[in-house]
Amino acid sequence: MSQQQKSHLTPAMRQYHHFKAQYPEAILFFRMGDFYETFYEDAEICARVLGIALTSRNKSSDQPIPLAGVPYHAVDSYLHKMIDAGYKVAVCEQTEDASQAKGVVQRDVVRLVTPGTLTEDALLQERVGNYLAAVMPGEIRKGANPDDPRRPTGLAWVDVSTGQFCCQLLQRRHLVDELARIAPRECLVAEEAAWVLNGLLDPADTSMIVSRRPDWQFQPKQAMDTLNRHFGTQTLEGFGFADADAGLRAAGAILQYLQETQKAELGHISRLQPVQSDQVLQLDQTTMRSLEIERTMRDSRREGSLLAALDRTVTPMGARLLHQWLCYPLKSLKQIEARQDAIQTLVAEQTLRRQLLESLGKIADMERITTRISTGRASPRDLLSLGQSLEQAPQLQLALQDTQTPLLCQLRDQCTALESTAGLISRAIDPEAGYTIRDGGIIRAGFSEEVDRLRGLSQDGQSWLAEYQKQLVEQTGFANLKIGFNKVFGYYVEVSHAFKGQLPVDFVRKQTIKNGERYITDALKQYESEALTAQQRLKELEESLFQEVRREVAAQTLLLQQVAGAIAGIDVLAALAEVAQQRRYCRPEMTQSKTLEITAGRHPVLDKQLGSEFVPNDVSLGGEHAEVALITGPNMSGKSTYIRQTALLALLAHTGSFIPADTARVGLIDRIFTRVGASDELTRGQSTFMVEMIETANIINNATERSLVILDEVGRGTSTYDGVSLAWAITEHIAAQVGCRTQFATHYHELTELAQLLPNIKNECVAVKEWKEEVVFLHKIIPGRTDKSYGIHVARLAGIPTSIQKRAEEMLAELESHFSGPLSPSDPTTPPQVAHEPTLFDMIQPQDDPLLARLQAIDVNQLTPLQALNLLQEIHEQTNGKSSST
Repeated sequence: MSQQQKSHLTPAMRQYHHFKAQYPEAILFFRMGDFYETFYEDAEICARVLGIALTSRNKSSDQPIPLAGVPYHAVDSYLHKMIDAGYKVAVCEQTEDASQAKGVVQRDVVRLVTPGTLTEDALLQERVGNYLAAVMPGEIRKGANPDDPRRPTGLAWVDVSTGQFCCQLLQRRHLVDELARIAPRECLVAEEAAWVLNGLLDPADTSMIVSRRPDWQFQPKQAMDTLNRHFGTQTLEGFGFADADAGLRAAGAILQYLQETQKAELGHISRLQPVQSDQVLQLDQTTMRSLEIERTMRDSRREGSLLAALDRTVTPMGARLLHQWLCYPLKSLKQIEARQDAIQTLVAEQTLRRQLLESLGKIADMERITTRISTGRASPRDLLSLGQSLEQAPQLQLALQDTQTPLLCQLRDQCTALESTAGLISRAIDPEAGYTIRDGGIIRAGFSEEVDRLRGLSQDGQSWLAEYQKQLVEQTGFANLKIGFNKVFGYYVEVSHAFKGQLPVDFVRKQTIKNGERYITDALKQYESEALTAQQRLKELEESLFQEVRREVAAQTLLLQQVAGAIAGIDVLAALAEVAQQRRYCRPEMTQSKTLEITAGRHPVLDKQLGSEFVPNDVSLGGEHAEVALITGPNMSGKSTYIRQTALLALLAHTGSFIPADTARVGLIDRIFTRVGASDELTRGQSTFMVEMIETANIINNATERSLVILDEVGRGTSTYDGVSLAWAITEHIAAQVGCRTQFATHYHELTELAQLLPNIKNECVAVKEWKEEVVFLHKIIPGRTDKSYGIHVARLAGIPTSIQKRAEEMLAELESHFSGPLSPSDPTTPPQVAHEPTLFDMIQPQDDPLLARLQAIDVNQLTPLQALNLLQEIHEQTNGKSSST
């Protein structure tokens, strides 16, 4: 906008343009009285996204300004919609009382609201973390390829609503997997390093927005200065960091972004936690999706996922911690067994578990409340909820006082009794306080004499006047003396003319009326002054006292976070114990071996849904058993469910949880890989088969002998013999070169020959019972192999017309009669040799064609041009003759 155009604007609109210029990438919510107004393009966007009316300012001018507004008291719901739509919002507040302003009201942007920086309950999902991430490529050797997937890359992430702050250094090829586990709402990247995310993000996925930041904010010195200044340190060695690697540079950029957007103290972010990928079991994005750990594949809903099946937590912070445990299973035998011991204690001691759950049910989201207190955004209700929650900490300690289980003892001791903080909140905040300071009635009666006096003036003024009038009557003896009020003189004392000259000296005459005189007194003027301003002064005093109490509570932020973390841990352990006891879970024996033995294992999600109808199955891999199991069987018989079940039970065992089985012995696993299902990645130009091969290649290139690999129908995305050859070679490689525990469900019955060629491969199949024309899938995995897939039977169940079924049966019989025979190469390292792939043309082509035999017998190298022409003429005449006779 030109200077001339600005000169025609009102002072308020010039102020608007000033702030909009500072935050051009955000929608500016500009406070004007009881509304947040938006203008120009912002207004058009808000009208579309929020479904509100689009009007205009300066309608009479040639260039009316588009305008859309939302009421300030309901702003959170509108912010929620804007954030979900992927927008950032700069909130510009009035910073002075409009009634006292001289000229335009002073305003300032008090916060930049972005998807990754939310702290308000109304904008957050209660049981899910809300993460802001930052990515920074690390230094590489001179001459090295900058796109090398092994290039060191820094990744940092923070949940502003809780204060959790982590960073790590990893290879770029693993970045997408970590982003999948963290699931940040927003990711920061330097302008010149934005390429680091190329190829990693699904263009169709809008759940994470990318915010580009100035390159200098990622520079080593700038990042380290920011981190040290925030934590009050000279070095970060105390947090476990040796130098300013790319992870710390990403962390520094996050802090700078938070300082810009929050415009508040960030004391609740009190430590930076280093994450070592070798300390946790690795799960890539494919495995996270295939196993439906957080959400289902079909509709991306929480219901139906592993998390939903296990979540019996009663506090929001416990639910978020369980989420982390499932996404970051442990690899340390000691840590796993510590959790198991705690769960076993709570399974055995039902009374203790009930006591804990009862107290936990009275606890609010202390983590997020503490953050809002620390950042100065807590409401009176937040403090009340915190105070009531703190009252339960001693109850948890009391319930756990006799336990000897180390992890429970540790959590009990971390539940520091903050009686003084709870007591301060109880004394200071009225139990009926509203949600906002402006509602008044915040400070509890008896906490402040001045508040009580002002409240009495504003709420009980008539009582004071009556009492004062009584005092004057007793003092003067004038029974008909009365106190009144008018808008001209305010409060007055009225007496009849008969008492004129007999009044005390402090009575000052103000007015003569027909029947008497009106006077004022010092006491009455003082009351008048206080009464007329009491409400405003009461509001200001209550707000001041509330802020003082909030600051005192904020001083305990670190202890409050410690207590909240301990309560979350107790909640998760009690929830897992509750599930284990109610659903008959067993404690798996964890070992350093490569054994994976499960007796009567059940799928944790289907077990909850189907109960006793679910058919349990055994698993035996590694150790004394073959490491690779080839599983054949019909469609819809449960092969995919069975292999997913194996992976889920192994994952659960590594979180420290009990698992749905009769018995289990699980050797530690370093990574779980899955290749399950088929889907196109059209947005990336990748076919179903390409996706299948990429995912399989990832397994082949990264699996170790300690990994668990789950494969489902690898090779089915291409032609039959291409597919079976690839499946054969992949299985051979895993068995002979990798040697990891593997389950491979397949319809390629030819692969079962591998069990005779390699000692660490075995065959398993799904039991089927055939009766007359019916097929019953027993969903039971047994040793052995099958050579039928019953696909036509499944087609009948799906509703395929009978005519198509019958034709398919005819074609199947014809194909099996013409092209049968197992694949049995003499050398297991050589792929199956097949003459050619059968086609429908092969079935309809005559078997003995004299013309074809004559052509095959010709030696074209000995044929002269003249002979070739004569031969073609003969063939032409012969063919025409056949055609005419036919």
